[in-house]
Amino acid sequence: MTITRIGIGKRMSQAVVYNGTVHTAGVVAENTKGQSVLEQTKEILAEIDRILAEAGTDKTKLLKANIWLTDISTFAQMNEAWDGWVVEGHTPARATVESKLAAPGYDVEIMVDAAV
Repeated sequence: MTITRIGIGKRMSQAVVYNGTVHTAGVVAENTKGQSVLEQTKEILAEIDRILAEAGTDKTKLLKANIWLTDISTFAQMNEAWDGWVVEGHTPARATVESKLAAPGYDVEIMVDAAV
């Protein structure tokens, strides 16, 4: 079977497509780093839209989402952006946890799997 890699880097790819499924890496907000969780989440979801489109799919085909927050008290902010983005009737399985992230200022990280 063919493996397609999107945004190949030295350490990782932005996404890998295999066997009809796209698996994204964890996506963080580069332009809104240090801003509110709401703003970071909006940026991340727009980037996920871009990656999914490059893989030949979209958010209506989401299968699973993993979300990390540096402070679980910001859960409502993240959900405000998420609820405005996700398509009703096409919601994925999802987990959200509190965790330290790779660098200060990154307060949200989201990783998704979607059917292609």
